[in-house]
Amino acid sequence: MATASLIGLGAAQAAEEFDLSPEQPGRVHATRDEAAIAAIPKDFKFVTSGVFTVAVAPGGPPLATYATDAKTVVGADPDYAYAVADALGLKLELVPVAWIDWPLGLTSGKYDAVISNVGVTEQRKEKFDFSTYRQGLHSFFVKSDSKITDIKEPKDAAGLRIIVGAGTNQERILLKWSDEDVKAGLKPIELQYYDDDAASLLALQSNRADVIVQPHAQLVYIAARDRNIKRVGTLSAGWPDRSDVAITTRKGSGLAAALTIATNGLIKDGTYARILDHWHLAEEALPKSETNPPGLPKY
Repeated sequence: MATASLIGLGAAQAAEEFDLSPEQPGRVHATRDEAAIAAIPKDFKFVTSGVFTVAVAPGGPPLATYATDAKTVVGADPDYAYAVADALGLKLELVPVAWIDWPLGLTSGKYDAVISNVGVTEQRKEKFDFSTYRQGLHSFFVKSDSKITDIKEPKDAAGLRIIVGAGTNQERILLKWSDEDVKAGLKPIELQYYDDDAASLLALQSNRADVIVQPHAQLVYIAARDRNIKRVGTLSAGWPDRSDVAITTRKGSGLAAALTIATNGLIKDGTYARILDHWHLAEEALPKSETNPPGLPKY
């Protein structure tokens, strides 16, 4: 019963900062962008005329999740899709999909684009076009009362016990960090692995680990829900370079240029910043959108 009470309290605390209602009264809207509309190829055929059909995987708040009615998809990515549709002068139709299904659905023409935290990689660029709209960030979070205050580079993490997902990009980066620390005469990083978020967070709270590293947006929400962890640093998914998240479209469809123009219009007029601020993701802002920038290399 106590556990249930704590879960309820955590959900209530998160609700204070993240509106997951189906109505979304605080959604930020955008104005038409004539330059973006003019850039849509004359021969491009939308799945439904006059509608921007976008796939999104409801993986969890604040990026995309089911609202309190258990059927409406809400979050930062849906809000961004609405803003892009506004800029293109189109209505929006969101299509909830399983993450594993979006590539086939996009190539087969079930939707016009995917806006669902898809990172740009060189391998994906062989099949898809990209218009960037956020940085791909991971974050370092610690207990609220931790004496660790800042992690920016390998030496800051030397000797720490860090929870990380097996086989993830952040694991690959932290293994490189640990090697750099050892070469510099510092202690290696101790990586820890757990089966799920609950076990990971329990390990952090019980002092069996010092730091947890996960995608930034996910930990932002957990911090708002639990009120017992704090951010002490961020890590680019492409460290030491930046790695971006992008609107994904069919290769050669010609739509990417219009989406890039639309995104840069949203950045210029402030709509973009308001959307990210609304979902507490300002750290992931890009200075500008690019079409098919360098992506994560093949490993």
